[in-house]
Amino acid sequence: MLAIENLRVVYHDVISVLNGISLTVQEGEILVIIGANGAGKTTLLRAVAGMIDFYDGDIIEGDIKVEGTSIKGLDATDIMKRHGLTYVMEDRPVFWYLTIEENLGAASFSRWDKKVKADMEAVYDYFPALGAMRHKKAGYASGGEQQMLAIGMALMTKPKILLLDEPSLGLAPLITEELFRIIKQLNDTGISIVLVEQNAHAALEIGTRGYVIELGRIVLEGKAKDLINNKDVREFYLGSGEKERKSYRDAKRYKRRKRWL
Repeated sequence: MLAIENLRVVYHDVISVLNGISLTVQEGEILVIIGANGAGKTTLLRAVAGMIDFYDGDIIEGDIKVEGTSIKGLDATDIMKRHGLTYVMEDRPVFWYLTIEENLGAASFSRWDKKVKADMEAVYDYFPALGAMRHKKAGYASGGEQQMLAIGMALMTKPKILLLDEPSLGLAPLITEELFRIIKQLNDTGISIVLVEQNAHAALEIGTRGYVIELGRIVLEGKAKDLINNKDVREFYLGSGEKERKSYRDAKRYKRRKRWL
């Protein structure tokens, strides 16, 4: 459904962040992208969603295609409306001064059908906590509830492909567990999902395939279950390395770079 071909992105005309990334997202799968902070994961989602311009970034090489059609150069609204691709940013962008229900209504602005109310009820079925506070302002919601609302707003756009950027960031373990269960449930309805996540183990547990990004390049790819069992992934991202090595961050970083190369 989604193909990224040799993508290069720079910020402010000089800072190279993505250095020739190519990957694919198949219909109906959860594709997991993991990597250290600054590896280029969020930049990749911004570029795909047509939002890189907002951050003074430019795609200087490569292409992005949805179902064979190039979307490079389109703005975010066109990509969402015409190609069914919706991006949920990591900072939970909700309208804090509107109620939960008003937020969901605002997210459906681009639709002309009469199923908005029914789809709101479907969101409440996925997230019962939102249904219980539908008439309360979003600013009074907890971090977990705001994350649920952000995903609910994305669902109101009827996406074919959902880009999720760090959905578990700052959430308690129990809420994180529930959130990943719902993400898997959404995928089971046929929505293809690209999941960027620091909680690599939880993401790979529900994922179909995965990519590891380092310094703007893909250094490893494979089935999610294979990545979970990969010695390097376990050491660098799942917290399963040797205790002595964890105590020497610089040595670990050197060994990781050498091993990926």
